[in-house]
Amino acid sequence: MSTMSSPVEFLELLAREAAPVEFEGPLVAARAAGLPADRLAELEQAKTVALRVRALLERRRRRETELSGLYDTVSDLAGLRDLDDVLRAIVHRARNLLGADVAYMTLNDEERGDTYMRVTDGSVSARFQRLRLPMGAGLGGLVAQSGAPYVTANYGEDERFHHTGEIDAGVGEEGLVAILGVPLRLGSTSIGVLYAANRSARPFAREEVALLVSLAAHAAVAIDTARLLAETRSALAELSAANTTIRAHSSSVERAAAAHDRMTALVLRGGGVEDVAAAVTEVLGGALLALDAEGRLLARVGEIDAPDRTDIVEAVAASRTEGRSVRRGPLWYAAVVAGAENLGALVLRPDDELVDADQRILERAALVTALLLLFRRTVAEAEGRVRGELLDDLIARPLRDTDALRSRARRLGVDLDAPHVLVAVGDDAIAATGSARQRVLSWATTYASARGGLAAARDGRVVLMLPGRDAGGSARAVARDLSRVTGRPVTAGASGPAAGPTALAGTFHEADRCLTALGALGRAGQGASTSELGFVGLLLGTVGDRGETDVTQFLSSTVGPVIDYDARRGTALVKTLEAYFGVGGSLARAAEQLHVHVNTVTQRLERVGQLLGADWQKPERALEVQLALRLHRLRTPAA
Repeated sequence: MSTMSSPVEFLELLAREAAPVEFEGPLVAARAAGLPADRLAELEQAKTVALRVRALLERRRRRETELSGLYDTVSDLAGLRDLDDVLRAIVHRARNLLGADVAYMTLNDEERGDTYMRVTDGSVSARFQRLRLPMGAGLGGLVAQSGAPYVTANYGEDERFHHTGEIDAGVGEEGLVAILGVPLRLGSTSIGVLYAANRSARPFAREEVALLVSLAAHAAVAIDTARLLAETRSALAELSAANTTIRAHSSSVERAAAAHDRMTALVLRGGGVEDVAAAVTEVLGGALLALDAEGRLLARVGEIDAPDRTDIVEAVAASRTEGRSVRRGPLWYAAVVAGAENLGALVLRPDDELVDADQRILERAALVTALLLLFRRTVAEAEGRVRGELLDDLIARPLRDTDALRSRARRLGVDLDAPHVLVAVGDDAIAATGSARQRVLSWATTYASARGGLAAARDGRVVLMLPGRDAGGSARAVARDLSRVTGRPVTAGASGPAAGPTALAGTFHEADRCLTALGALGRAGQGASTSELGFVGLLLGTVGDRGETDVTQFLSSTVGPVIDYDARRGTALVKTLEAYFGVGGSLARAAEQLHVHVNTVTQRLERVGQLLGADWQKPERALEVQLALRLHRLRTPAA
């Protein structure tokens, strides 16, 4: 017998991992060689043993491959962190390990009470990929409900499952026939199903079921790990956000405490609105405006333009209504109020967004600003009363103890021996209400104090004592500025300069007479001094309430026809009369002054005679005409 007909040949076949059909070769050769029956039986036995050995080796090789695959799967899953990556890796590995056409996974939906397709590998049907399975429906529904593996060699013909039109349509569109489903379990809880499926009818061996069960067990752990990791990350993110919020809140609280301490210190050491504005911008950043109730600037820190007046009024009204700061565009507004009184506003343009604590800082700054403004007003009113009482004592008669008056004045920064002018403001500056009178007096006190002077209310009028020598200029300045404050024309009469306590009372009475004269001349809303009115002012300063009416009647009866003639004809008769009297009645000098011919002057004076009567040049009548011309000039100083 040749060696090829011996059992050794089966060992060679095993060594080169020959196919099962090749193990029939030695027997065929032995029969062809005519070997006896006992040798054929020996070879048959050797072939059977060799095939059993081959099967055992094949199972061990397959098991080694499965274990290696499981090890690789566990290694891959351990390195994954994203849940979607974990699920795709599980399904892809299941398909490769089982050599299936398609692998997929469904997960349970606790809220809806069903299971849905989560991820697929090898699928081509969109309908299949969107399937949802009711618990107990189809193979997967049964696995999800029971928690046990199920396998079918031909799903369409298997009557063990509850078929539905939607599931069968999806499976049919995908072309699946043989399906294996195993549960994804965490302890006693099923969270989904892992599948392997083929597009041809073939059974899944027990080893394949066991392999998919093992893979599903690892997959369930990996899914839970990924879920826990995601939840941990979410919790860490929430903790981080909470920590950031706590830190930001803590920082804002610290800023608020620091701002509170700083603003308290400002109040205690007598700081001003400018200091409050600087403190706010140092704490919150940005730029800030402090405005009074009229929208005038009290303080500015940083580069910021004043908003439109309408915007300020609307925002401050909203802030007062809401009782807190309000935002309008990039600006924050906080109303500065004391009870129901509007004192102004703080306008902040921050560099960063304001949190609630930052808004509280701005609102606290508005409160401190209100306290400072009230304190400033109280101090100003107290000082104003002291200064007003001093001026009232100075202009009263008789004076008591001039040395004491000088001492009081020095304490207020006023030198009574320096030249001063006295300005009397008329009743037209003071409206009927007490608040308006107080407002005028408050303005006068501030105005005089800023210039080193005094102000007081006396006999229904407001009196200002101002350093300087220009009485007329001071009167016009007071009339102009106070008119802007009150919104109505203000008349101011002035006198001076005067120096020394004893001279001030007489100067005040001259200023008061000048004010009366301005009223008599019809120059309400203007300012002038006694020196500018001359002797006519002194005369008119003594008239009563009907002074202006008397002056008008006198002018009308004396030179009224001439004034009216000039007004109607556009002539210069009044001017010619003034020039004529001004040069002592010389026609030639009057003509020279008027830049006209002497005949022209003669003709004009003849017309005057026709209007006033032939006796207008007689001494008594001429004096009346000259006085009337002077009054007319004083009534129309711009002419």
